[in-house]
Amino acid sequence: MSEITCAYDGSVAVLTVTNEAKLNALTMGMLHQLEEHLAAVDRNRDIGAVILTGAGSKAFCCGADIAEWGPLSPADFAQFWVREGHRVFDRLAALSKPTIGAVNGHAFGGGLELAACCDIRVLAPRSTLALPEGKVGIVPGWSGTQRLARLLPESVVKEMALFGRRITAHRAQDLGFAADVSDDPLTAAKEIAASMTDMSPRAGMLAKAMIHGAVGEDRAAAIEALASAAAAASDDRDEGVNAFLEKRNPKFTGL
Repeated sequence: MSEITCAYDGSVAVLTVTNEAKLNALTMGMLHQLEEHLAAVDRNRDIGAVILTGAGSKAFCCGADIAEWGPLSPADFAQFWVREGHRVFDRLAALSKPTIGAVNGHAFGGGLELAACCDIRVLAPRSTLALPEGKVGIVPGWSGTQRLARLLPESVVKEMALFGRRITAHRAQDLGFAADVSDDPLTAAKEIAASMTDMSPRAGMLAKAMIHGAVGEDRAAAIEALASAAAAASDDRDEGVNAFLEKRNPKFTGL
């Protein structure tokens, strides 16, 4: 069975990539499921954090299912597979809730790109990271040369993408890509999520948008979201809405 499930543990939503027979490879159907789950948890005020993990103990996610994208024409591959996957991954990266990647095994190709979309990551000691697309004649297509290059040194991304080398969990932690290395990354991720109880959800959302604006992650949307939040909290906004509903001219005060 290939699917992405969503389970709730108190105020934490746990998304699990499930396709163990293929090391949790992603199909287009799974990407659409992920997009639906992300939209639901983003609107859910009871959810304080989101954890993304993989089923089983071998792999977090070993990328896209080659049996699905391999037969596609070049045009369909670029337009549907790459662009739609990019859209879903961008949705994860832009999620207003804090996200934690519980990387319980290998993260290759699209799986590494998926982990890179999370705010922080906890890796199992056995986890390795790789960009092996060159071995099947393609290049990273879901932000491996873009978002990942903001999280890791250029030379390390080249090491994986050009030379096919794997990065160990402890090296990933030394490079700042992993927040922690744990024998039980899911439990560790839940403990991190639980530590957020004293943090303001709204402050966290705003801080995330500010950080994303600084590093270029969806910068235009981040700037407009921050400005919109400030405008929506003003007396002028209430006056403008009331005036519209009451069919009168607004009397703005600038407050």
